[in-house]
Amino acid sequence: MHPNPRLRVQQQSRVRRRAEQSDAFAFFNLLTSPELLDQVESLLPEHRERLFPPTETLSMFLSQALSADCSCQRAVNEAAVKRLIGGLPRLSTHTGAYCRARLRLPLLMPASLARHTGRMISDRLPAPWHWHGHPVRLVDGTTLVMPDTPQNQALYPQPRSQAVGLGFPLCRLVGLICLGSGAVLDAALGGYRGKGNDEQALLRSQLDTLQPGDLLLGDAYYATYFLLCALQARGIEAVFEQQGARRRVTDFRRGRRLGARDHLIELRKPILKPDWMTNAQYGAAPQTLIVRELATAGKILVTTLLCPKQTPKAALKTLYRERWHVELDLRHIKTTLGMEALSCKTPAMAQKEIWVYLLAYNLIRLMMAQAATLAECLPRALSFKHTLQLWIAWDHHGFGTDQDALLHGLFVLIAEQRVGNRPGRIEPRAIKRRPKAYPLLMKPRALAKEEIRRHGHPRKVK
Repeated sequence: MHPNPRLRVQQQSRVRRRAEQSDAFAFFNLLTSPELLDQVESLLPEHRERLFPPTETLSMFLSQALSADCSCQRAVNEAAVKRLIGGLPRLSTHTGAYCRARLRLPLLMPASLARHTGRMISDRLPAPWHWHGHPVRLVDGTTLVMPDTPQNQALYPQPRSQAVGLGFPLCRLVGLICLGSGAVLDAALGGYRGKGNDEQALLRSQLDTLQPGDLLLGDAYYATYFLLCALQARGIEAVFEQQGARRRVTDFRRGRRLGARDHLIELRKPILKPDWMTNAQYGAAPQTLIVRELATAGKILVTTLLCPKQTPKAALKTLYRERWHVELDLRHIKTTLGMEALSCKTPAMAQKEIWVYLLAYNLIRLMMAQAATLAECLPRALSFKHTLQLWIAWDHHGFGTDQDALLHGLFVLIAEQRVGNRPGRIEPRAIKRRPKAYPLLMKPRALAKEEIRRHGHPRKVK
């Protein structure tokens, strides 16, 4: 029951009033909206009219990403039932045709649509959703587990600490996420180890996504001299936590003092050229760089925002606390949607699967942004999982997106559940529920199965 019935009625009436004045219902048409239709059509490959054309295949792929059971069998079963209810010719429940259609689906299609929807959401944000006039872009990296196949191991090798046959291939993902809406603007994929697969390299490949006036917010891993120079050259501001090595030598008695434990300092270009840089790139980098260092809340921040009047220390402290949203967004993608452990057995299909998940995530964020606009609140105040569950129920009943009266109710339902504001929340990184008492697999599965055939299962240890 809503804690304040009167407040709930006011929210409902406000959303209905704003929705009646809005002509943005096409915002919810997903792959068939006028704004996305041209983008979809431009990405369609040459194809014959088949049972699973590219748009139908992508829609089924998205349905897999949004469901708890991500199997191909479930997607085909659902399509077969819908055709049966619609009076269309019967569809076989065998998955072979659908799996072949997924193979034919070009990677560019889900990847471009994910980037396009992210940019579309970000460009529509009202000015008050920005921070001091800057669109804030969050950056962070994570890893994804892939099926243990020779093809995946070749491109995405497992950590060296794991014995051969006992680990899983790991894919590293670095994403740029809009702070205001939570939408993914871009992402880069690489192996867990190997040259050019670190988070810095993957971020450098996405710098063209950023625009002058943007503000990049990240943790201490990104506070490097050459990245700050590259951002400054593009007209992009930055706020990072200071790196550990640099933090130990920070002396607020030096430089130009701006306030208590707040100063401007001049950094000099490192003498040693990084391996990833060419001689021309190293020579073009400026010899010095002026940045601002400040200590707040037990951290030292480094930023290119140099004026303490335009960006006070307290404002930067509040902004850096917002960096935690990127951790929550990655958790939504990996845990809520289920991307943490991929199911595709080849690198090409795994990459498609990742981009389909990111597209599905952005489509949910797209709905949250519209509902937040109509409810006059911030998208971050709404629940991602609540919106996902509502959309699955909506799609399951086949309401579509052309019923304006029902969409009014959907807006209200999405905006009803608000995320609690819990500053400074601390939780132990531990689980209370004990796992089942099975031993760890300490040898390749094929070898363990052969030993069971010969000698049977080992006795239980009590």
